[in-house]
Amino acid sequence: MGDLVIGARSGAGEPEGPGRRVARSADSAAPSAAVEDAAAQTADEHGAGAEDSPERSHSQPSHPGPSHAETEPADGSESPAKPRKQRSFWKELPILIGIALILALVIKTFFVQAFSIPSESMQNTLQVGDRVLVDKLTPWFGAEPERGEVVVFHDPGGWLNDEPTPQSSNSFVRGLQDVLSFVGLMPSANEKDLIKRVIAVGGDTVECEGEGPVKVNGVALNEPYVYQGNTPCGDHPFGPVKVPKGRIWVMGDHRANSLDSRFHMDQPGGGTVPVDNVIGRAFVVAWPIDHWSTLPVPDTFDQKGLAAAAPPAPPVAGAVGAVALLPLVRRVRGREERRKES
Repeated sequence: MGDLVIGARSGAGEPEGPGRRVARSADSAAPSAAVEDAAAQTADEHGAGAEDSPERSHSQPSHPGPSHAETEPADGSESPAKPRKQRSFWKELPILIGIALILALVIKTFFVQAFSIPSESMQNTLQVGDRVLVDKLTPWFGAEPERGEVVVFHDPGGWLNDEPTPQSSNSFVRGLQDVLSFVGLMPSANEKDLIKRVIAVGGDTVECEGEGPVKVNGVALNEPYVYQGNTPCGDHPFGPVKVPKGRIWVMGDHRANSLDSRFHMDQPGGGTVPVDNVIGRAFVVAWPIDHWSTLPVPDTFDQKGLAAAAPPAPPVAGAVGAVALLPLVRRVRGREERRKES
């Protein structure tokens, strides 16, 4: 029965007649239930043994999802996904502290460092105990201090010999301060650094006679930042002093209470500070909060003519130059005379 159906569907020839033509027409229009059952039975017979064959598996459509064997364990029980166990706060805390200390050390080394004001030499611009932030990044790019800036610098030698180093009597506090100062979270109590205002730079001539004013390259400075009641020279007039290249002349704003360049003119450098000793420029008062302020360059240092001018040619040099140009002048005159005669 099954072979007959397959042969008929393959198109084998049959006798034709009026009745047969009608029967074929009816069969092609609507297959009988017997034909459908035979086709299903034949498919079952040929496919039952090849269920796992390559041809069978190749003909089956692929499903993107996981197989039943992959989604269920072998014993048939469902295994719920285990949530990832998070670290406790106390285990992560040392890691966070270590990262914070490394970042603070990098910032202190290359970018910004805090310094404490230990004396009254910069009043009223800075008060004792103020914390200032110092820009350490700019000097890395070769920038040098400019007139009017407030800078922190290492002792050039002999400026702080008589200054005691403040230390706590508590060993724990000293150790904590050493650690925090190492990473830049506290000012160091061991380093002997100073903070002053730059008045003149390399190549400038600075002086102050009597009660002032201070003059840079012959230009008088109007100094509103000087401590009230002080004179620009304080009690120590000086100069004129020629500042060597690569060095700066510094003074405190509290002129009567600042051992600055004026008081170290008998030492190497004549009271000037090497630019290499400058740590950076103090640009803001960060602490206490009620003292917060920026430290801009005063307008007095923007005056025209303040920069050192090129020295004029001495009379001897001028005479030598005139003698050297004399033959050239004669030649020009000779040519002009010949043209007139021709």
